[in-house]
Amino acid sequence: MFEDLSSKIESAVQSLKGKSRITDVNIAETVREIRRALLDADVNLEVARKFTDDVKERVMGSDVLTSVNPGQQFTKIVFDEMVTMLGEERVDLNVAQNPPTVILVAGLQGSGKTTFCGKLARYLKTENNRNPILAAADVYRPAAINQLKTLAESIDVPVYSIQQKDPVRVAKEAVSMAKSLALDTVIIDTAGRLHVDEKMMDEVAAIKEAVEPDEILFVVDAMTGQDAVNTAKAFNETIDFDGVVLTKLDGDTRGGAALSIRHVVSKPIKFMSTGEKLDALAPFYPDRLAQRILGMGDVVSLVEKAQKQYDEDQAQKLQKKIKSDKFDLEDFLEQIQKIKKMGNVSDLVGMIPGADKAMQDADFSEDSFKPIEAIIHSMTPDERQDPTLLNGSRRRRIAKGSGTSVREINELMKQFTQMKKMMKTMSKMNQMGRAMEGLKNLPFGKK
Repeated sequence: MFEDLSSKIESAVQSLKGKSRITDVNIAETVREIRRALLDADVNLEVARKFTDDVKERVMGSDVLTSVNPGQQFTKIVFDEMVTMLGEERVDLNVAQNPPTVILVAGLQGSGKTTFCGKLARYLKTENNRNPILAAADVYRPAAINQLKTLAESIDVPVYSIQQKDPVRVAKEAVSMAKSLALDTVIIDTAGRLHVDEKMMDEVAAIKEAVEPDEILFVVDAMTGQDAVNTAKAFNETIDFDGVVLTKLDGDTRGGAALSIRHVVSKPIKFMSTGEKLDALAPFYPDRLAQRILGMGDVVSLVEKAQKQYDEDQAQKLQKKIKSDKFDLEDFLEQIQKIKKMGNVSDLVGMIPGADKAMQDADFSEDSFKPIEAIIHSMTPDERQDPTLLNGSRRRRIAKGSGTSVREINELMKQFTQMKKMMKTMSKMNQMGRAMEGLKNLPFGKK
């Protein structure tokens, strides 16, 4: 996510690190490099200029010129200004006082609008305990209606659609159905075009007038750069939407739309999508994205994802196995399954500070797990629980059954052994840390 932009900004700031004093000259050079990086990422010219002017003004107006660690302080100022540019704080969806809450979703064709509707329904159902219904108001493309139904079926959410090409009627009747079924949320998927035109705008405006939505979301393809920003301006002038959704952030996106759109339309970004799967949707936090862009990772989001897969009892059982050296290949396979459920692996790696740069050439696709899973599934229960049983003939049998090679099995076992040692060492360090904390409470540990 934003690898190129992140690398260029980090390179610009890096020249200041380690210096005891920063001059007006090298501040100007660093700011100029940051502005060039933003423009290369297709950030709006006005936004790039304002951002760098604000950074320079804050740097010159602070004690950064004579501070003990000016490089770090400069980075902190860049971070603060980026958070401001992205919206400062998380903004939630508007919720109706009297259900159902009606959410109107608009955007161009190909922006990922229909998929987002499915993702939003899943998110609201699993994270907010809401009961949504999807309204298929994109009546001109049978594929869109079928896609919405397929998505809804996979998450057990109802869909309302009709044969007639009347999007306003679909929206109104979906709201009526939600009331009759005591469903608390209606998500309306509207028709898009390949470009902004009057007919599309009139249609979305008519739906808005008919159902008076509590929330209007504009979906934008983050890969389209400045075109996305211009489209957002046109939509906002017509329907005055409440928030923006950034999709395809896992693709080859330069970051221009994400960094420009908040400033240009003065509307918050509320969600971002980082993959094709229905669980690849996250609330938008400006500070967390700023951390990712500046190479600081996003540990908070990573922990939140991990907490959904691990409960306290499971964590304690796993820790006991590691301590007693009983962590085996069945446990290893289980951990792989949990990691896959946490989302796109490349995205997870990007949340670890410094990992994006250190592991930029590594393959973190889900396909990279398949050989490992095939190898372990081809073992007997005894072999999984006691890998020391894996002699040469057993490894040849497993290689044949898993469609891999003995070399790959040897490499996996080497990595597994190394990981066990590392996990045991970390467990001992945690124990030592807790023991040291305990010593502070003893009489001889106090000053």
